[in-house]
Amino acid sequence: MTSPSVGALDGVHIAVTRPPEQATKLTAAITAEGGQVISFPLLDIKGLENLDDFHAAINRLSQFDWAVFISSNAVQHGMPLLKQAGIPPQLKFAAIGPTTAASLQEFGIAEVLTPSERFDSEALLALPALQQMQGQRVLIVRGVGGREVLADTLKLRGAEVVFGECYRRVNPQSDANVLAQAYDAGKLQGIVVTSSEALRFLLDLAQGAQWLQATPLFVNHARIAEQAKAASLTVYSSGVSGDPAMLDLLKSHF
Repeated sequence: MTSPSVGALDGVHIAVTRPPEQATKLTAAITAEGGQVISFPLLDIKGLENLDDFHAAINRLSQFDWAVFISSNAVQHGMPLLKQAGIPPQLKFAAIGPTTAASLQEFGIAEVLTPSERFDSEALLALPALQQMQGQRVLIVRGVGGREVLADTLKLRGAEVVFGECYRRVNPQSDANVLAQAYDAGKLQGIVVTSSEALRFLLDLAQGAQWLQATPLFVNHARIAEQAKAASLTVYSSGVSGDPAMLDLLKSHF
């Protein structure tokens, strides 16, 4: 009689902070390796009730040279509105990373400028195609708020930048008692965080609690890792987006 196989994450309890609809594949993969998932979404994506400003931004879409998408959420909320407005043939597309680029391809956008390594504004800005921007008109499709480095740098290079904000991010959690109690019970060995905003929400909820200081974070981006280290947290980074890379990181650690 053969003994049942033991997964690489057998007996490991991992909190996943992504929105549930975006965490299904990772949750299934962790479970398949014997791990236990604590669903603790720290981001909820809400479409804007009033899109007047977005429609005003794309009113003259034919005059834009570039449409830059900050996230797959920006694609899902923004692309239907762009298609409705009519996408001009000269419009070029850029994405912050491969996941966002793949979302654009689902809308029929075959050519998408994307960084090949670190996936953030700085990496996108380093690409040759975005160096000479004098006289270029750029639409940045994003959620409400966010980092300004992309827009500010493009403006310095001579571009006219217009924001198309089409969704907002909210924290659905009022406290972190679920994680604190899991830690006290010995059932919290790691926390997966895949966005800077989610980490900010987590830090706000934890308020320097010992359970967070003692629990390693697993992230997919160097910028999130830097943010965690600045808060004196233990952090491990895959350096690559996507669920397979995160699963590999978890398996290699545990």
